[in-house]
Amino acid sequence: MAKRWYALVGMVAVGAMALLGVQAQTTAKIGDCELYGKKGEFPIRPVTPGVLTVQTNLPAPGWWNGDTPETIKSGYEYCLAANIAHRAGLSQVKIVNVSFDALVAGQTRAFDLALSQVTITPERAKVVDFSPPYFSSDQGLLVRKGTKVDSSNIKTLRIGVQQGTTAVDFVKNVLKVPAANVRVFPDTPNMFTALQARQVDVVMLDTAIVLVQARQSNGALEVVGQYKTGEEYGAIYPKNSPNKANLDRIFKALEAEGVFKKLSQAYLSKEFGGDPSAIPYLKP
Repeated sequence: MAKRWYALVGMVAVGAMALLGVQAQTTAKIGDCELYGKKGEFPIRPVTPGVLTVQTNLPAPGWWNGDTPETIKSGYEYCLAANIAHRAGLSQVKIVNVSFDALVAGQTRAFDLALSQVTITPERAKVVDFSPPYFSSDQGLLVRKGTKVDSSNIKTLRIGVQQGTTAVDFVKNVLKVPAANVRVFPDTPNMFTALQARQVDVVMLDTAIVLVQARQSNGALEVVGQYKTGEEYGAIYPKNSPNKANLDRIFKALEAEGVFKKLSQAYLSKEFGGDPSAIPYLKP
């Protein structure tokens, strides 16, 4: 169960939150999110006055709890966006659902930042700007329950990967899986459906993402292994965004105040159904 802190009348509660170095704001919320720190501490100039416009790729349970922008009021990245808006002096978050491939290629427009479990890479940094990292993840292997996957047979299996993700490069250039055994999908729903329909044997995607999918499969799917890649997620900014300096300051402040950990405990621990570090690591 996630631990949440609320501002209470009385010196004991105030003192306890002062020790944490971060104070929840109870006078206002964005969605169902607790807001921390001083509103407007690091102001920005958003594309729409008073609104933080955030792009992402849905669905992403745990990260964005809901299948459409209109239904989302919680989740790790949604509440991260809410806190960014708060610290930037804004009162609303507008969610825009976009293609992941277009997002990481720098092809989307009219947004302030994007939060979509995007791994920071030198190649992507050529066309977009990144925030400081806010989450670490390796590459996990999702299979139908009972499927055996190990270092000796991975190259013989049919592997599903999502277009535009770092898993595509890892499967082709690190594991060197034959091209005939690699199927690239435009999005995660189609990829997970193909796995359950036995069109592929294994899906490779960030461990943090496939753990959530396994938990929601009612026992049909399981995560059997992962590869250590040292990947970190960062928010995407439009290239040369004038807001980068202050947005970076917000990310650093939220990390220093323990807000990332609070969001993980509140929205990811339950969705994972276990500790990602307990998943065995395979050698490439």
